[in-house]
Amino acid sequence: QVQLVESGGGLVQAGGSLRLSCVASGRTFSSYVMGWFRQAPGKEREFVALINRSGFGISYGDSVKGRFTVSRDNAKNTVGLQMNSLKPEDTAVYYCAASSVYNSRADKYDYWGQGTQVTVAS
Repeated sequence: QVQLVESGGGLVQAGGSLRLSCVASGRTFSSYVMGWFRQAPGKEREFVALINRSGFGISYGDSVKGRFTVSRDNAKNTVGLQMNSLKPEDTAVYYCAASSVYNSRADKYDYWGQGTQVTVAS
C-alpha cells in the first residue's frame, strides 16, 4: 500500500508557472506507475500526465502537451508536475495517483492523494 500527499498548489496569474509535488510513503514507490489527474467543479476527472516506473515512459493529456512536464525521483519517493504557461482553464484540484499498469484511465489507479487546488486567474 502507498499513501500519497500532494503539495505546491496555489493561485497564479495566467501565463505563470507552478510546480506540484507528490510524496509517497512506503518502500515500493518505484514499482508504481504514477499519474496526475485534475478535476474542475462540475466536470469529470481528467487525465493530465503519467510516468512509468523508470521515468522514461511518459504520456500527457492533449490539453497540457507542451506546457506541463512530469518527472519522478525514485530515491526520494516523489513525482513532480511542472506547469508552465498556465491558463484559466487549468483551474482544478490536482491529484497524484499510483497504478500497477501504464494507463491513462483514472479507474486503473489504486491509490490517490487528497488533491491540491490550482487556481489560474485571468
